[in-house]
Amino acid sequence: MTASLSAPAARGGYVPKRKQPSIWLVLPVLLLVVLSLLPLVYVGLKAWQAGWAEALHLLWRPYVFGLLRNTLALMVGVTITCGVIGLSLAWLLERSNLPGRRLWGVILCLPFAVPAFVSSFTWVSLSAQFEGLSGAILVMSLSKYPLIFLPVAATLRNLDPSLEESARTLGQNRWGVFFRVTLPLLWPSLLAGSLLIALHMLVEFGALSIIGLQTFTTAIYQQFELEFSNANAAMLSAVLLALCLMLLWLELRVRGKGRHVRTGQGAARQAEQVRLGPWAAAGQLYCLMLAIVGSGIPLGMLAYWLAVGSSAAFPVAAITEALLSSLALSLGGAALCLVLAVPVGLLVVRYKGQLAIWAERLPYLLHALPGLVIALTLVYFALHFVPALYQTSGLLLIAYALLFLPLAQAPIRTALNKAAPQLEEAARTLGASSFTAFCRVTLPIIFPALGAAFALVFLDAMKELTATLLLSPTGLNTLATEVWAHTANVEFAAAAPYAALLILVSGLPVYLLTTRMYLSR
Repeated sequence: MTASLSAPAARGGYVPKRKQPSIWLVLPVLLLVVLSLLPLVYVGLKAWQAGWAEALHLLWRPYVFGLLRNTLALMVGVTITCGVIGLSLAWLLERSNLPGRRLWGVILCLPFAVPAFVSSFTWVSLSAQFEGLSGAILVMSLSKYPLIFLPVAATLRNLDPSLEESARTLGQNRWGVFFRVTLPLLWPSLLAGSLLIALHMLVEFGALSIIGLQTFTTAIYQQFELEFSNANAAMLSAVLLALCLMLLWLELRVRGKGRHVRTGQGAARQAEQVRLGPWAAAGQLYCLMLAIVGSGIPLGMLAYWLAVGSSAAFPVAAITEALLSSLALSLGGAALCLVLAVPVGLLVVRYKGQLAIWAERLPYLLHALPGLVIALTLVYFALHFVPALYQTSGLLLIAYALLFLPLAQAPIRTALNKAAPQLEEAARTLGASSFTAFCRVTLPIIFPALGAAFALVFLDAMKELTATLLLSPTGLNTLATEVWAHTANVEFAAAAPYAALLILVSGLPVYLLTTRMYLSR
């Protein structure tokens, strides 16, 4: 049985006796709120300076309409394609008796370990026919479908089979059960993955630049980097921000305020598997084709260019420098994210209030913005107010914190909800200060969540491209920027070593996640 709850009961709603949080807790939260508001202030300020007439002149052009058409076509095409692939794979591997489905679950998640711009350069190096809108939809769909496949498969695995069995006893066939019972229960996971993919398509830059598809993000970069036009870049950023806000609003409307929950314990067993019979061969062929085009061709082309590049030149010093720079920046960005995410989590869980609400939600809005907009904002405010910060690693670390903070917020808040504040109060009654009590009592409880948050931010920062291109100090190169630079000059062999290192760093956690999910069952 399910029940619709519009306002689920809050858990862990304990409020300490102290009414006001410490100033040392409020200061980093206020800093985060100010930094998070800067992109919105920047876009609004530039629009105000341009005036309505100039803004209309910059935006009401066939060029902008072409960008809008390409961006929306890419977003819709990739989201629908990923939805079909992810949902079909999840059902095939979780609800059928397909032979080798656990191993297929690992293999078919490998595209997730290949950064999108790396996959794009391998396809473009294979043939110029993969450039343009159709090529972008193909490449991005093959790169992003695990974002729907993984959560939908997890939801299918944990569904109470008695719900579907009850529908079968009432006379529904398998298709009727799927569309009337199973699909509505999968809808939240399907919608969340689709929203994430749609937002990624709005903010994607590196892959689309390599494929040669003009969208708002590529145009913003060109306006700033090639034409030095902050006004044009700001106007295009405003349109992109509006699209992001509309997408978030649409997702809230479609999802609604209710959610489906189970009213009982349910059956601790798996659902009955559907016997494919003669269709098993078609299922195997489907998985094989996805494995070939999703990871086989990109990894094969990368191996080919690695072999060609090794026979010609292999700049060990340059590769080592880029790797060390990537590691240093990613480690620093992950550490800064934790420094900001822990106070926000404490304020949200322990004290609540308007400041906590703004501090929690603003980073999620920024996560829907491209790194280009964040970078343009930081460039503008650094040049006008803190010139010494311009083109320093510190400014780039701030950009990483703004871009990836939501990745750290979710696990930290979940862990803090499970850490009872009464334990800290007991430590304080024994003479410990608030900080000491937190370090000795709460910190060990949330330490696994801190490790997970640090790893998530670190991995995304390793692959970050757009903000790094604009904000990195002169002469500092990372693995991602080296791949992009060599690919832009059609130097595929030179880009291959940097791309291979990126895949190695990203592939290990993906492999561990998928093997734990499938092979350990």
